[in-house]
Amino acid sequence: MFGIIRPCRTRLGPELAEAWLAHLCGLCLALRDDHGQLARVVTNYDGLAISAMVEAQSPVGTGRRAAGPCPLRGMKTANVAQGGGARLAATVSLVLASAKVRDHVEDGDGVFARRAARGVGRKVASRWADQAAETGADLGFDTSVLVTAVRRQAEVEATAGLGSSVLVVTEPTETATGEACAQTAVLAGRPGNVVPLREVGRLFGRLAHLLDAVEDLEEDRASGAWNPLTATGTDLAEARRLCDDAALGIKLALREATFTDDRLVHQLFVHELKQSIARVFGDPHSHQPPQPPGWQPAPGMYPPPVPHQPPPGQENTYGQYAPPPMPPPGAPGGGTPPGPPPPPGKKSRKNPKEPGPGSGLWFWPKLVWPPQGRNAVAGCLAVLYQCGTCQYCCRDPHPGPWSGKWRDAWCDNCDCDCDCCDCDCCGCDC
Repeated sequence: MFGIIRPCRTRLGPELAEAWLAHLCGLCLALRDDHGQLARVVTNYDGLAISAMVEAQSPVGTGRRAAGPCPLRGMKTANVAQGGGARLAATVSLVLASAKVRDHVEDGDGVFARRAARGVGRKVASRWADQAAETGADLGFDTSVLVTAVRRQAEVEATAGLGSSVLVVTEPTETATGEACAQTAVLAGRPGNVVPLREVGRLFGRLAHLLDAVEDLEEDRASGAWNPLTATGTDLAEARRLCDDAALGIKLALREATFTDDRLVHQLFVHELKQSIARVFGDPHSHQPPQPPGWQPAPGMYPPPVPHQPPPGQENTYGQYAPPPMPPPGAPGGGTPPGPPPPPGKKSRKNPKEPGPGSGLWFWPKLVWPPQGRNAVAGCLAVLYQCGTCQYCCRDPHPGPWSGKWRDAWCDNCDCDCDCCDCDCCGCDC
């Protein structure tokens, strides 16, 4: 999974936020119980959607258990997801993580440029793949479908070129995520949901692949790395159209499925995907942080602004709008203009004397802009240190262990500045 679903606690509300955290913790504990402590590093936001989808189709009151205190929950206990849904989510996450490690080994990226590291990487990838296959067999799910689809990715990318459809490149991802979502209907005993949920998963895989490509576009251009958009000549306007079409298709497919309680699934796959599209493409009406410096929307992505006619008497010599003069200091409404905005992703603090996000035990990893990535070993060390110092839960923002991108705290903070009374996800009639 790609980590494109990053829900906001304000948008979710207390009940759905608690349910979302229950699936996140359930996924993490399922990885630990079935595959060992190391496997917990593949816990991700998108993977828990599989667990949520199984529970949404199951009878009310099933699939939860009590879990002990955890640093990532502020040492609080919680009811977490368990059973087939959490184990299926762990299996899918492990298969995809295994494939990602294998790709890095084959490409010789970062730390895997060394022969010894490549040997370790191959062993980890093989172990995860075998463990996922064993758990999948217990659940009646053949993980070879996912493995085959993911391994075809390199072949598909090698044949893609200018003029090719970018959807040819996203097809293996679509197939893998489609089969994973279809299996949720089998586990929940809802055979009638297999077809619509396979379509949900297929379109989600397409959307995730495209958003990941857009997010990496500038970095890939700078480094010369392969990117599906540049390889096929797909511009951002076309990528945005494909993402919007996929989001609409997901919403329509969910209407064809039968759920016991679909509130969390609907929020994640409809509203949060819409927010993800707005965040990645820098929608001017989004409440999300702006894109990094140098990012520009593609021509035609947004409609041209309506020309503004200045009030009479407020035109300069060039016929352009001139703002009214600022009152002098001391006069009503007077003062100095506001200072420059904080860096992208940086949140202002009400108390400037409050310790910043890099003090105390949170001195490492440092927050830097632009974000700086880390290799596999340094990323694993960062995961362990950030878990032990509760940074994922309480440090806001905190750097991603591998990407270095700024992330929001899980427990107490919102990843946007939205006012839910004005947010388009309230009063949903879909």
